[in-house]
Amino acid sequence: MHRLLVSFSLFSLLLIFSSAHKITLSLSSAVAPPLNNPWQKLNQLAIASLTRAHHLKHPKTNVSVTKTPLFPRSYGGYSVSLSFGTPPQTMSFVMDTGSSLVWFPCTHRYKCSSCNFPNINSMNISRFIPKSSSSAKILGCQNSKCGLVYPNLECKQCDKNSTSCTETCPPYIIQYGSGSTGGLLLSETLVFPKTSVDNFMVGCSVFSSRQPSGIAGFGRGPESLPAQMGLKKFAYCLVSHRFDDTPVSSELVLISGAAAATNGNATIKYTPFRKNPVASNSAFQDYYYVTLRKITVGGIRVKVPYKFLVPGSDGHGGTIVDSGTTFTFMENQVYELVAQEFEKQVGKHYPRAADIEKESGLRPCFKVSGEETINLPKLIFGFKGGAKMELPIADYFSFLDDSVICMTIVSNNGNSQGILVGPSIILGNYQQQNIYLEYDLEYQRLGFLKHICN
Repeated sequence: MHRLLVSFSLFSLLLIFSSAHKITLSLSSAVAPPLNNPWQKLNQLAIASLTRAHHLKHPKTNVSVTKTPLFPRSYGGYSVSLSFGTPPQTMSFVMDTGSSLVWFPCTHRYKCSSCNFPNINSMNISRFIPKSSSSAKILGCQNSKCGLVYPNLECKQCDKNSTSCTETCPPYIIQYGSGSTGGLLLSETLVFPKTSVDNFMVGCSVFSSRQPSGIAGFGRGPESLPAQMGLKKFAYCLVSHRFDDTPVSSELVLISGAAAATNGNATIKYTPFRKNPVASNSAFQDYYYVTLRKITVGGIRVKVPYKFLVPGSDGHGGTIVDSGTTFTFMENQVYELVAQEFEKQVGKHYPRAADIEKESGLRPCFKVSGEETINLPKLIFGFKGGAKMELPIADYFSFLDDSVICMTIVSNNGNSQGILVGPSIILGNYQQQNIYLEYDLEYQRLGFLKHICN
């Protein structure tokens, strides 16, 4: 199994049947080889987060079926192991709540350019072999699942009344800022230990650029894994990012059935999902928007302008939750307010580390050498409905070096030229560590609870 940046260690697959069907998948974080300079590692994460944020804010729709991470996923994301076919073929997928299509590297002829990442090269990438599966079928143009990806498609080679049309669903091309992938859509069987999902639509990619692993799209689109499985909920708890080769894992839970509507844990806090903005850019329809109403640092409310907190009808502004982004992204005007408040409060006790800020690409950084205890202000996100997410300190300050700490939130540094495009705030997976997150699809809400995930 080839792991990329932070992948979920394979979920121990456990199926529990009751009035609700619950599938517990063992998640593991993908590991990357350690670097001699830990701040270089953070710099790579910061760059990957900004690239991903740019992609989510400026998705291309002219040739894209869905959107996937921009960065090499050997660094910064989480992965899950899934099995397709008869007999099953198991591969690693990056779990992505910011896109919807599920696809895997496919056929012996699969080619991936610029895929020579640590522990990975184009020769040892796991591939799905359709000829080895008796249930693999190329998706037909008239198949209703083809319409999920191409809603306005006309099957020009088919008679509308024909039941034996051989025209296939058009090939897909998925574009990202640093790479792409493309192939044909298949109808296949998604296999779990005690159940399976027939006629699951999955992408069979025959070429990629900088994408050595498949994507498991968990977004809000009709072609996503949760939508095709008819899930009522899915939930995960992300283990902390590791900067060594120690494998760690946590769980991804998929829930369907009537009993999924109830939850006995009254301590979970919920905030409703917002309806996706009706925007010209259809990629925004994949995102999980929530209403972030306030940000507090050390009890002081950061006065974020309203236009950044609530998306307009054009899809610009607002907050989304994204498992594919590493460090939380904030539009520069929001980021500066948060960073300056930390600089003001923390700077009273610890000097700035300007050299590390340049090296890591993060700000602010503080010198804490020799300190037995470090007191830092609490960072709290307040959501609609009164739900408050109090982040663990390790989720917003990196302690890679005993002598320096850096805030792990990134921004575009004002390069947007004052034009608001796409989500203003993207809550990344680094800020989701050791927090149980529940995507309640039936009641359209996000639940969260502090929890030690491993």
